[in-house]
Amino acid sequence: MNAPTLDRRTGPERRTNVREGRSAMSALDYLAMALLIIGGLNWALVGLFEVDMVATIFGPGSPATRLVYVLVGLAALYSIYTTAKMAGAKRHR
Repeated sequence: MNAPTLDRRTGPERRTNVREGRSAMSALDYLAMALLIIGGLNWALVGLFEVDMVATIFGPGSPATRLVYVLVGLAALYSIYTTAKMAGAKRHR
């Protein structure tokens, strides 16, 4: 029988195995994360200093402000979905 050796595969075969252990984030995942960070920082500013930076930039009640709030909310829903999907995938391993 062969002695155990370090696996030194190269090329696409190696890359696919690296991805099996962890999933790569998509552009949508990065966008959702960025929106959640923006929303979280905005809420921190509201809580600490009573400054709503989104409303300050786009105007209180403006369509752009409302759009940012809706996008942050959709990012939160998407993150809930992604977390549930990841938790389900871990249970089935």
